[in-house]
Amino acid sequence: MQSPPREVRTTKQAEQEDLFFGQSVILWARWSVIVAGTVLVLWTSTDVALLTRTMPFFLVLMGVNFFLHGRYVMGSPLNRTAVTVASAVDLILITAIVLFWPGTPGLSNPFFVLYFPVVFAFALVFTRKVEAAYTALACVAYAAACFLTGTVHDGADLKILVMRLIVIAALGFLGNYYFRIQRDRLARLATSGSAA
Repeated sequence: MQSPPREVRTTKQAEQEDLFFGQSVILWARWSVIVAGTVLVLWTSTDVALLTRTMPFFLVLMGVNFFLHGRYVMGSPLNRTAVTVASAVDLILITAIVLFWPGTPGLSNPFFVLYFPVVFAFALVFTRKVEAAYTALACVAYAAACFLTGTVHDGADLKILVMRLIVIAALGFLGNYYFRIQRDRLARLATSGSAA
């Protein structure tokens, strides 16, 4: 007895599945940013005034993520545009942290590492063009924050900035490269399954 042929995924179905399953990656990357940021805030705060000035950044991220996570768990995840906008809000908040952090703004701010999981998770979900635009936006936002705060003074500072931008760009590229490998593998499996 021959088994019924398996359906071949269309490009639109593949993109919808990538977005649905990829949202969990973005959600968990955002939770890692929230947990790491909150721990760093609590660890580095020297008084209550500093704590009350710095904690709202992470409370906003937490509120956005609770909403998105709730939608995902209830089976009604956001569409591509909403996920992109939420990811852009992540970049805005992280850049605000780099710009306005009391005592250590710009290049000396250790919170630049929060760009890493956000860019990598976004790259695991979206196509190369969208990911490249998002990664470029993250790099421009970080570089602008460093220059606007006046913390890039000489060649050594510029070298540090360029190395950090290379890491952000590499995370975007590697995340999207892995995304394309997985998508090609699933397409080959679907094709071989329908041919059998």
